[in-house]
Amino acid sequence: MHLPLAFLVLGLATTLAPSCVSAPSSTIGSSTGSAPHVVHEKRAADPLDWFLSHKPSPAKILPLRIGLTQQNIDKISDLLMAVSHPDSPDYGKHWTPQQVVDTFKPKAESVDSVVGWLREFGFEREKIRTSANKGWVEVMASVEEVERLLGTEYHVYKHVETGEEQISCETYSVPADLRKHIDLIKPTVHFNHRPSPKTTTKFKRAATGANLGKPGVSTVGPKKSPDASPVPPSLENCDKMITLDCLKALYDVPDFNPVSTDTNSYGILEFTPQAFLAGDLDLFFSNFSPSLVGVRPKTVLIDGGTVVQTTNQSFDFNGESDLDLEYGMSLVNPQTVTLLQTGDLVEGAGFDNWLDAVDGSFCTFEGGDDPTQDGIYPDPLPGGFKGPESCGILAPPFVVSTSYGQDESTITAFSATRQCNEYGKLGLMGTTILYSSGDNGVAGNGGVCLNSQGQPVADGSMFNPDFPATCPFVTAAGATQVNPGSTVLDPEGACEQVIFSGGGFSNIFAIPDYQQTAVSSFLTNHPPPYTSAQFNNSGTSRAFPDLAANGANYVIGIDGEFELVFGTSCSSPVVGSFITMVNDARLAAGKGPVGFINPAIYSDQFQDAFNDITMGTNQGCNTVGFTATDGWDPVTGVGTPNVTKLIPLFLSLP
Repeated sequence: MHLPLAFLVLGLATTLAPSCVSAPSSTIGSSTGSAPHVVHEKRAADPLDWFLSHKPSPAKILPLRIGLTQQNIDKISDLLMAVSHPDSPDYGKHWTPQQVVDTFKPKAESVDSVVGWLREFGFEREKIRTSANKGWVEVMASVEEVERLLGTEYHVYKHVETGEEQISCETYSVPADLRKHIDLIKPTVHFNHRPSPKTTTKFKRAATGANLGKPGVSTVGPKKSPDASPVPPSLENCDKMITLDCLKALYDVPDFNPVSTDTNSYGILEFTPQAFLAGDLDLFFSNFSPSLVGVRPKTVLIDGGTVVQTTNQSFDFNGESDLDLEYGMSLVNPQTVTLLQTGDLVEGAGFDNWLDAVDGSFCTFEGGDDPTQDGIYPDPLPGGFKGPESCGILAPPFVVSTSYGQDESTITAFSATRQCNEYGKLGLMGTTILYSSGDNGVAGNGGVCLNSQGQPVADGSMFNPDFPATCPFVTAAGATQVNPGSTVLDPEGACEQVIFSGGGFSNIFAIPDYQQTAVSSFLTNHPPPYTSAQFNNSGTSRAFPDLAANGANYVIGIDGEFELVFGTSCSSPVVGSFITMVNDARLAAGKGPVGFINPAIYSDQFQDAFNDITMGTNQGCNTVGFTATDGWDPVTGVGTPNVTKLIPLFLSLP
């Protein structure tokens, strides 16, 4: 999966998954006597740092899941725009979960056709399971049976450093007359390109002088007076250390005295083994938000989520959670923040696992979770979570911030689209989904770029965009900085310290209507000095990020001391806090949450509510990347928010 973006994340789930290649043609078509088989899906990218090890046992059992095509999914963009665009007469008229299920559930014909195929192959009816809303069909089958059914061949891959194994295949086939009923089948080509969460993740920290407050280290960081009263740094030092006061000054944040705490909600997503430490929260709170000392987030444990895992306690395992909660909780205090802690220590989790928790129908839509990218529960591995999968255990929070991402090139187009559509459904129900845009500029995680075939390689030159940031139904947050030697009264620039704001153009998703004018203006008036060999310059693809916030030199309490951290991981929870403030004002006025904000922030009426960023680049792939300039750009989006202006604008909408 991804990296936490200020650090860079834990992996997705690590269920064993074979890799497949196409089987001989004599095998294809032997599963039934009906229509000939055709290739249905191919692996998105060959895995780096994994090698083909061996064939799995033919008797190994796989939880085969067949995702069925949904109805009306082609209309989701128009439906979402209707409740999200400020000029729409239906603005703010968000849907109920039942409306979402009824609108998108698969047709009965699809269920009957796929079940009939499996029975014709030889599976007994009692072994074939269908979900309550008929969204997916599942059967437990051996590797040998699946290979014959799908005309494929599985292999076990091993990671060169950790020795971990995955089962996967390169392609698989289905009867031609069933393709219209099937979206995807798994486990098949969906390969988890990262080793499991048990391996140390990369945390983007200051190179030197970052141990603020560590015993024996000279520091100009936050200190206490002799009587232990907190003495925050002067705003004059915000180019060296970002604190709450710096953010409030940069973004004109008014005093927040919430009146809708019982009805408002803000969720922050974390993936195990990332976990906050209570002592770290209190260290930060005692210096910067004293009334929060002893206060903890409302925690929802998803699929074995571990709040304070003790197996690993270090900068790399606690940093992301500490950062997100210290700033998220402080900015919206006393509004409660909900921690969506996802995955167990053995298998970890993927994006679909938290989607399961906020919408039970997602557990069944299009085949449910992907064993190679998402944790499958109950977890059969030793020490794994034995409880049931967390489906629909809480209502979707009005805002959800996620500081994790993966390279778009490592996920199949269908799997990405499937997940993206779910974010669209959450938007229909009134939830704002925020994702960090990435920390490697125009490159992918670890600075990896693509070759001319769009495959990640060590010496690639094509830009490598981030997902889910490229999904048109989420709000992607880039990063800015207070330029060295500048103050909070000066314009910010794109972040160019330690990390570079992720941004660019999707190779999967088409450009949404709400950003066509802005993107066209950028490409016409500020054409990048690159060709189609380096990025998708068609002008018809989704562009990101959508907006930005500071992502450099954040002071956090971590493992009993202060550190400086960098990344779009900082930006996302900060923007999430600002939208939570907006929702509080709307709820107090008897209105609903803002939900999907992109159509509004790209509109002319919201232009003055953002600080245009016109300095800096997001280098990567041996280039300077794109350049921040007037208007929207693929470095900082529409700019950084002015909260004092943003609140009344959203409040003026129905």
